[in-house]
Amino acid sequence: MISSKISEDSDHDSESVVTVTDHFNRRLECRILNETLISVEGQKYALVEPVDATIEIYSWQAAGEDEDEAVLVEGEIIANIFGTAQAVLSEKNLILKDTPYVLTVAGELPNKDESTIFNLEFDDIDDEEEPERLMEIATFFHDEQEYGIYTPLETSLFLARITKMAEPKLIHSQTEEFIKIHSIIEDNLKNI
Repeated sequence: MISSKISEDSDHDSESVVTVTDHFNRRLECRILNETLISVEGQKYALVEPVDATIEIYSWQAAGEDEDEAVLVEGEIIANIFGTAQAVLSEKNLILKDTPYVLTVAGELPNKDESTIFNLEFDDIDDEEEPERLMEIATFFHDEQEYGIYTPLETSLFLARITKMAEPKLIHSQTEEFIKIHSIIEDNLKNI
């Protein structure tokens, strides 16, 4: 996943909506950001963003005497807490969706409030990189463990290969293809 502020200034009318599916046939509606569409060696690529807001769920683990550490919840744990998270979000008129690659919610997110902003810093980021900024939507307990549901303040983008059938195939961020195409798209965006 790539974080970007591109969509804040972009015109959504110039974007195509497509559906990305995974091997479980789960669906994720995405917009193709047309200003990022490029062709490399006859293959089309673009950045895509989910139509619905993305969320991340964190658990809080004791990290020291006075500190707690946020741990991103993934995989089997998400499956175990999904129903509880869904119920908590429904109280806020949000619908949690079981989408591939990233969790999403449909509905209107609460207004940004500085008191609910959380800066997530990683030990392995460069000094030049800013911490990820997340807004808390809700908290809940499941089996005596506290969880927080957050939405990133920057848009979540994915790099996709556009097939001849106009279907996006997401490219994993650890591949050579991703590294090569991502750098070309970044260079093109600097010229916009």
